[in-house]
Amino acid sequence: MASRRLAVADVATAPRVLPSRYLTPDDLVAMFELPSVETVYQWRRKRTGPRGFRVGRHLRYDPVDVQAWVESLREEAAA
Repeated sequence: MASRRLAVADVATAPRVLPSRYLTPDDLVAMFELPSVETVYQWRRKRTGPRGFRVGRHLRYDPVDVQAWVESLREEAAA
């Protein structure tokens, strides 16, 4: 699990511009090179991933919340 956290932290060090729209689970899969969208849903069930919200039956993520989550992982990795 620690290697996954470090990999996410490494992704965050590269300068990137987050989209101005809300992100889908598929967007997170692409951003973090996850094995499947099921990983994103597991994060949500376990409350370990970025904060998400529902729009009807669709799950969405605010890019600011995703960035804050990545920053928290980076802080954990540095501690």
